Amino acid sequence: MLKNITLIKSVVFLLCLVPLGLIVFDGFQSNLTADPIEEILHRTGLWTLRILLITLAMTPLKVMTRSAIFIRIRRMLGLFTFFYASLHLIVYAWLDLGLDFGHLWEDIVDRPYITVGMLAWILMLPMAITSNRAMIRKLGKFWKRLHQAIYLVIGLGCLHFLWLVKSDITEPLIYTGIGLSLLLFRVAHYYHGQRLRNKGSIQ
Repeated sequence: MLKNITLIKSVVFLLCLVPLGLIVFDGFQSNLTADPIEEILHRTGLWTLRILLITLAMTPLKVMTRSAIFIRIRRMLGLFTFFYASLHLIVYAWLDLGLDFGHLWEDIVDRPYITVGMLAWILMLPMAITSNRAMIRKLGKFWKRLHQAIYLVIGLGCLHFLWLVKSDITEPLIYTGIGLSLLLFRVAHYYHGQRLRNKGSIQ
């Protein structure tokens, strides 16, 4: 069983590196369109949102299949979400703005889609720092409350995408719909559990 979990984690780890590998490969092949910085920004941002949604899908999959493996890989997926979000921010601050932090601050203040994107990254930072077992033990019940910020992050991430797109918003609406569906599942599952516990206490 342990070997199977290790194998699954290894496969998931490698799969999560594929988007970065494709960016590097396309960079060497000069296949990053006429505006490579914008293309890298788009890809890293898109994969941040995709892996975030996959991370949120782990609990519904665990509930539906009754398999704990989805919970075992959830933390890794969450860290990869932060990894791609950080790449997204680094590309923007370094390659696009040339580490002009004055310009960066102006963008954060003046552009709402950048404001919510930065807020989402800031909320992910403490979750990434406290994702190890030592911090889970140290923080106790507060750890779970801290990591519930992921629900706000998904909202901010979808809003960032919606406000960024200037014409056809079909794609960001699809991601937003998926995110809302996953959140609604969480809410329904929580209240279903509450009803069962209340029923058990009455009996």
